[in-house]
Amino acid sequence: MTDKGDGKSWYGIWCLSVWEASSAAGEQRPDTHSEGEKYGAPRAYDPHFRGPVVNRSCTDVLCCVIFILFIMAYILLGLAAWVNGDPRRVAYPTDSQGYFCGQKGTPNENKSILFYFNLLTCTSPSVVVNLQCPTTQICVSKCPERFLTYMEIQFKYKNDSKYWTYYSQFCRTTFLKPVETLSQVLLDNDCPSAIYPSKPFLQRCFPDFSTKNGTLTVGNKTVFDDGSGKTRNAAELRRAANGINKALDARAIGVKVFEDYATTWYWILIGLTIAMLLSWMFVMLLRFTAGLLFWIFTFGVIGIIAYGIWRCYLEYSRLQEHPGSQLNVYTIGIQTDISMYFRLKQTWFALMVILCLLELFIILMLIFLRDRIRISIALLKEGSKAIGYIPSTLIYPALTFFFLSVCISYWAVVALYLATSGAPIYKVIAPQGRCEHENKTCDPVGFNSTEIAKACPGAQCHFAFYGGKSLYHQYITTFQLLNLFVFLWLINFVIALGQCALAGAFASYYWALKKPDDIPPYPLFTAFGRAIRYHTGSLAFGSLILAIIQMFRLILEYMDKRLQKAQSNISKFLKCCLRCCFWCLEKAVKFLNRNAYVMMAIYGKNFCKSARDAFNLLMRNILKIAVMDRVTDFVLILGKILVAGCIGVLAFLLFTKRLPVIIEGPTSLNYYWVPLLTVIVGSYIIAHGFFSVYAMCIETIFICFLEDLERNDGSAERPYYMSQSLMKIMNKRNVETKKQ
Repeated sequence: MTDKGDGKSWYGIWCLSVWEASSAAGEQRPDTHSEGEKYGAPRAYDPHFRGPVVNRSCTDVLCCVIFILFIMAYILLGLAAWVNGDPRRVAYPTDSQGYFCGQKGTPNENKSILFYFNLLTCTSPSVVVNLQCPTTQICVSKCPERFLTYMEIQFKYKNDSKYWTYYSQFCRTTFLKPVETLSQVLLDNDCPSAIYPSKPFLQRCFPDFSTKNGTLTVGNKTVFDDGSGKTRNAAELRRAANGINKALDARAIGVKVFEDYATTWYWILIGLTIAMLLSWMFVMLLRFTAGLLFWIFTFGVIGIIAYGIWRCYLEYSRLQEHPGSQLNVYTIGIQTDISMYFRLKQTWFALMVILCLLELFIILMLIFLRDRIRISIALLKEGSKAIGYIPSTLIYPALTFFFLSVCISYWAVVALYLATSGAPIYKVIAPQGRCEHENKTCDPVGFNSTEIAKACPGAQCHFAFYGGKSLYHQYITTFQLLNLFVFLWLINFVIALGQCALAGAFASYYWALKKPDDIPPYPLFTAFGRAIRYHTGSLAFGSLILAIIQMFRLILEYMDKRLQKAQSNISKFLKCCLRCCFWCLEKAVKFLNRNAYVMMAIYGKNFCKSARDAFNLLMRNILKIAVMDRVTDFVLILGKILVAGCIGVLAFLLFTKRLPVIIEGPTSLNYYWVPLLTVIVGSYIIAHGFFSVYAMCIETIFICFLEDLERNDGSAERPYYMSQSLMKIMNKRNVETKKQ
């Protein structure tokens, strides 16, 4: 019950309306009591109830059929994308003719690097990487290593033909000798006007930039001839390939990071293993330490606030005796320097009053809610016991992780194949962007003899992207949206399945009268089977609602990014309101769905009835929920921080060689923070996996506890199923206990 939102009442009313509609068709509603008229009456006593219902029927069959049809369509979409797509288009760079560089079985098999004729025409690195630079691109076996121009080659060829042999490998067509004039070469795009020292990166030739005495150079030169008679400097080439050096630096950093991982991988595994053991120990020990941790934290907060009050009083007294103590906020006005306000006694007096009110509020809440806090702490301890009796639940997050990995991998592969579906599409590209035929489709074969080439001197026909005119290619965008939507649906279904299975297992624990003797064998496996067999449709229904909301949020974020520059203040305000509403709605749906899955795991009803019952039950006990949420949130956050913090401190001491006496850590690390952050983040994720099971356990036991209070009275026919500690807090007893 850690995810909450302002819209939970709206969602519950919606499910309630669905139930009312179904009841109007012939179902009979139970009678409501005075308080229950608004939130439903407590559940009627069932003498045959002994835990999660065994004899069930399939729920929300229509949604189950729709879900299966969507999965089948998703599989067919993946097959169609696999047939039409080609991921080699991402793995290999593509030249101006649409041919892959380095692909086996092609003339470019030994030419795996892409070379740009005139990199100066590229205005940004994104244009370069996306193959939209308005210059001819060919596949070469290696990058240029020296400065040479075509005119320079024409003179040197007369003395030594080796110069032309070297230069001709960067030409699009093969010539025996450089007999064409420079203007003809540039017009036909047969050869570059000049080549510069370059290095391959991302299978593309980029200038070999370096810094010499603080001056940017290319191949140890600051200025060079561009082959057309103009003198250029390294800064111009740098602007044309802006950001490429950063990428080269990133490559060097990446190599060092890889070296650090290769050196410390076993230490990282040891750290993550220790994090797993610490998380397990923390969950197991909560039955003894939950109350202690909560009260230490609570009194610590009270002490900190008391210190703040005392500090504010001292500052107020000191400023009271100061000569300038008569100054106030109205005297100094609005100041950009916030420290000015802390020189006023009014500021410290206001802070002291606020802290006093906060201190008083916390103390009063502790006094009036002390019994509910004791119940919450007892439930935390009971959750730790439940996990101790059903330890297999701690392994379930690994199964969820596996299912999520399959869904994410399938979505990524389908998206990749969809993005690379189709035949090469060529577009007209003009160097200066002043052509009426710009971005029109064209045919690279014989383009120079077409009317477009005559109308737009210097225009070129280059490969742009992959596409087609068939029905399949026209709906690629729709297929991508379908891929994303079904992915969200499957992700939420996997999470819902885990919550329902865990809820069924922990409900079996709670409704066992004699624990652990009455706990059925293999409770987690049984609950998982029931969820799959009977409630696939209901889980798909709840997941569908959540997927639709998340899809709307993603579309809203996408539109915000695309229309960011064309937004007015009113549209920005409406956008913020929509984002806030959808965020609250998603949190509310997650909260109610999780509780609906608990009721579904216990009683086996459909999604709307389970959501209605869960909503009514929670609304009848709203104060208990608020206290339980706060206590649970605190314990879970403290546990995650404690596990990640302990492992982080040990990893820091190890990777910075602060423990040479105890243990010898890895030596010669380039960046010690790389394995350190990996261990800390990995430990937090592991702790989150353990505590997510614990949170679901607490939520299930809490729902069962509320149901137990409403359906039973402690008599021999209707005994309480809660633990002895909870009975003591609630001042409840069973008849057998009274006789003893």
